[in-house]
Amino acid sequence: MKLSNPSNRILGLIRQGSTYLILLIILVWFALLSPDFLKVNNLLTVALQTSLIAFVAIGMTFTIITGGIDLSVGSVAALAGAIAAGAATRLGLGTYPGLLLGLLSGVGIGFINGALIVWGRMPPFVATLATMAIGRGLTLVYTQGRPIAGLDKSFTFWGGTSWLGVPVPVWLLLLMVIMAHLILKQTPLGLRIFSVGGSEETTRLAGVSVETVKLSVYVFSGLCAALSGLILTARLWSAQPNIGVGLELDAITAAVLGGNSLAGGVGSIPGMLAGAFIIGTLSNGLNLLEMPSYNQQVVKGIVFIAAVMLDYFIKQRKMPLANSVVDDKEADFRQT
Repeated sequence: MKLSNPSNRILGLIRQGSTYLILLIILVWFALLSPDFLKVNNLLTVALQTSLIAFVAIGMTFTIITGGIDLSVGSVAALAGAIAAGAATRLGLGTYPGLLLGLLSGVGIGFINGALIVWGRMPPFVATLATMAIGRGLTLVYTQGRPIAGLDKSFTFWGGTSWLGVPVPVWLLLLMVIMAHLILKQTPLGLRIFSVGGSEETTRLAGVSVETVKLSVYVFSGLCAALSGLILTARLWSAQPNIGVGLELDAITAAVLGGNSLAGGVGSIPGMLAGAFIIGTLSNGLNLLEMPSYNQQVVKGIVFIAAVMLDYFIKQRKMPLANSVVDDKEADFRQT
């Protein structure tokens, strides 16, 4: 069973190849500018920082492939961290019930996003923008604008403790990347996710519930954002009400840099991971060069613009292939 038109696949490989080339150039550039960049401890720090972006970008990749977007991920991360920390300390439930409640809060907001889009017929941008505001507001109400501290070692273990010399979040990211890649490339659900992004009408004609597919990807995006929020909370040893601000921009940039088209129907997890490492490496390298944080925001904005322009250029080149791609997807479903 083929998953895509060969020409479309070549375009995707070109986009991913450019991402890896950009990452290599950035690595060499910072290695030349800073003698501390290639030290093992710093490289592990880059991997740890990147994991916080990559967890969210995994879920964002799923939504973007369907032709949607999730702007609520930063607020979901903050709310999940606050709920988990509050449950573990204020309510006295302990670490693991608190972590479970934090993950469930992300799943819940993801379900709300999906419901607003599927049954409320709201554009993904509008629906997730609304839940972004609601989630941030709920976090501030719950925390009363103050950090929630007092987390025990079983909670903070997930924030940066090393196992075999590698931070635990990096191991978790590796598992998530493998799982997400297999879902997209080796399962019927992955084929349906790509098909929804390529042509919703064709997918419906093939007898697939587009609504179920969309709902599932937003639930998954909420779960990924919550996981990132829990890890960041554990890393900070407290739930900060303002964490996750701008996380949605980093996640979208990572996904688009990795070859995921904002028009939907195209994307990959390995490419997203390379895009996330570009963002993480830039942040780390600019910190080593002692660039002020507000200047770093300018750099990230420029990178985002470049990523969107690259996506637009590739999409324009891909337009003549649109009919063949739709035909391929319809043929794939008829074969399943």
